[in-house]
Amino acid sequence: MNDKLKPLREQIDAIDAQILALLNQRAKVAQEVGHVKAETNAPVFRPEREAQVLRGVADRNPGPMVATDVQTIFREIMSACRALEKRVTVAYLGPVGTFSEQAVYQQFGSAVEGLPCASIDEVFRATEAGTADFGVVPVENSSEGAINRTLDLMLGTTTLISGEVAIAVHHSLMTKTGNMDGVQVICAHSQALAQCQVWLNQNYPNIERRAVASNAEAARMAGDDASVAAIASEMAGTQYKLGVVKGHIQDDPHNRTRFAVIGHLQTLPSGKDHTSLVLAVPNKAGAVYQLLAPLAKHGVSMTRFESRPARIGTWEYYFYVDVDGHVNDAAVAQALAELKDQAAFFKVLGSYPVSLT
Repeated sequence: MNDKLKPLREQIDAIDAQILALLNQRAKVAQEVGHVKAETNAPVFRPEREAQVLRGVADRNPGPMVATDVQTIFREIMSACRALEKRVTVAYLGPVGTFSEQAVYQQFGSAVEGLPCASIDEVFRATEAGTADFGVVPVENSSEGAINRTLDLMLGTTTLISGEVAIAVHHSLMTKTGNMDGVQVICAHSQALAQCQVWLNQNYPNIERRAVASNAEAARMAGDDASVAAIASEMAGTQYKLGVVKGHIQDDPHNRTRFAVIGHLQTLPSGKDHTSLVLAVPNKAGAVYQLLAPLAKHGVSMTRFESRPARIGTWEYYFYVDVDGHVNDAAVAQALAELKDQAAFFKVLGSYPVSLT
C-alpha cells in the first residue's frame, strides 16, 4: 500500500505547493486592490463583489468537490485577503458560541474581529457608533417567525442592511455532567424554547423553563451550575465544556434563522438582490392593497410581508416588506418611487445580495 500511496502523496505535495504560491499571488493582488481603495477611501468589504465571486466559483465548479464546499474555501481566502487591508470588526449577539456568531463567520469568513454584545440593541448601538464596522442581527426564524426586537430597531436605525445570511439551527440539550441528574431549570433564548417546546413537553414537562438573553448565555450558566441545563448549539457546548444530553431537539428538523448584516455601507447591485422596506399607510379602506399595487404594476416580486404595531396608542401598523431586486434596478426604482408617493411612511432599509444558503 505504501508503494501505491507514495507517488500520490508526492502529487498532492506538488499541488499544495502550487496552491500556496497561487494563494500568495492572489494576496499580493488583493493588497494592490487595497492600495487603490485607500486612494479613494473606498470600503474594504464589498458584499456584492464577494457574492459574485462565490456564485461564480459555484457555477464554474467541475467537481468532484461540491459547490458549497468550494464556496467555503473561497470565502476564507477572501476573508484572509481582506484582512491584509483591514481586519473588519463585526458586532453580534453574544456571548461567544451563539448562532449569531456562527452567522458572522458564515458571512465574513474567520479573519474578522468578532465583538460579542449583550443584546440586539447593543449590536445596533455599536454599529451605529462605529465601534463595529458591521453588525449581524437575527431577522426571522422559519419556525417562530420574525424577531420583533430587530424589526422595531430597524425602524429608527441610521444603518443599512448590506447582506443577509441564513443558517441551519440545530438545538442540543446540554448540561455540565452530560445527564439530567439534579437539573432544576432549562435555560435558553425565548425563541429556542419555543422552537423546542413539543420535545420539551414530551420529555421534561415538569422542569422549569427560563428565558435568558441568548443560548450561549444559557450554556455559560450551565457550565457554572450543574442544576442548569442549556439549549444551545454544540459549538456553545464545546466553548463551555458541556456534555450533550440529547442533540437535534428542535421540533422542525429544517429549522433555519435568517440574519441581516447591518452597517453604513450602501451596496451596489450583485445581479441577485433583495431590497427591504418599511411602510405605513393612510387610515382608509383598501390602503394596503393600493399601496402595494405599484409592485405588481412594474413586475416586482414581494418575498416577505410582516406587520408590527406602530405603538402610538392607535390601531396602526408598520409593514416590513422584502422585494426581489436592487434599488438601482429600473423596475424596482419606478415601483418604489410610486410607493413613496402613496405611503404615509416610507423607508428603504437596504438593498443587498441574496443569501447563498
